[in-house]
Amino acid sequence: MIKTKFTRKQFVFSSKDEKFKVSEKRVDNNNILSYVSEGFNWDINNIDMDKLFNSAHLIKIIGKWGYHLMGIVIVSAIFGVIFSSATFITPQYDSHAVAYPANIEPYSDESETEQMLQILGSQDIVDSMISKFDLAMHYDIDPDYKYFKTVLYNTYHEHVNISKTPYESVQIEISDHDPDTAALMVSAILNFYDSKIAYLHKTKSTEVIEMYGFQLMKKRMVLDSLKGILYKLGTEQGLIDFGSQPQEIMRGFLGTVDGNSNTKINTKEVDRLLKNMEKGSGQLIEVIQMIRDEARTYVDIKLDYEMAVRFTDSKLSYSNIISYPYASDKKSYPIRWLIVVIVSLSSFIMALLIIFFLENNKKQS
Repeated sequence: MIKTKFTRKQFVFSSKDEKFKVSEKRVDNNNILSYVSEGFNWDINNIDMDKLFNSAHLIKIIGKWGYHLMGIVIVSAIFGVIFSSATFITPQYDSHAVAYPANIEPYSDESETEQMLQILGSQDIVDSMISKFDLAMHYDIDPDYKYFKTVLYNTYHEHVNISKTPYESVQIEISDHDPDTAALMVSAILNFYDSKIAYLHKTKSTEVIEMYGFQLMKKRMVLDSLKGILYKLGTEQGLIDFGSQPQEIMRGFLGTVDGNSNTKINTKEVDRLLKNMEKGSGQLIEVIQMIRDEARTYVDIKLDYEMAVRFTDSKLSYSNIISYPYASDKKSYPIRWLIVVIVSLSSFIMALLIIFFLENNKKQS
């Protein structure tokens, strides 16, 4: 039969074959939180947390194990310096540029800056960058790997960061182990952006040119047809100008050309023109007015056509570069002093916890 003995912070299970000792801050018959299996002398529940966070107790432990802790910190710092060197971690250099969009118009409710961000992140530009700089080889990615494209695109986006600044400009930041390559990549992505915008604009301008060209051709056909009718009225019926001809016909008909004589009036021709005017005056007026209207709309369309041609033939840039990229002479990663501090501090804390466990276990045994 097992005998049970309780104290405030310790209770003991005794039997003929084995004896287990378990520490517990609060123990009663219904609250046994610690379980100790055979061959295991202590566990995390055996730690007195009050002492662990007691400054006086910590200072006492640090004083007792000071040289050991100092040695651990020094060794950790040395390892941090070694493993943060270029032998183990490839240094990265940053290059960046800041630009504003120019000569573009939003497609929907987005701003020009948001449109620029969207285009800079387009798949066309990503593929162009990968192809131009042979990034698969540059990043040492095996093309035969099953997930080659996924790894390649993820690596690209890890090194290329495009974001909007608080001033509605766009910042392009690229990191690479070669500072010259990083600067060249920033310049290249801006050039690809210009080319992409130019392609989009010229594609749409070409469609507009075709549309206006077709309209101009139809307008020209209508004008030629109207001019043909006007020519026929002039040659066959002698109707040329509705504004002046009726006055001359009327003066000839009334015999008032020279005021008092009709010897110089060609009455036969006056009669013929009078009959033709009576029959074709309405058509003459209509044709002349239609020619004027068609000529005016033809000119308007031609202006739009020439504007589209001008945009297609022009060579515009679509970004105002505020800050140009340059090859950095200082690496941005890794930050060696930060790595050394983190490694040393982590080693110190871990060593202090282990020492506290050992001290606590020694007292319990």
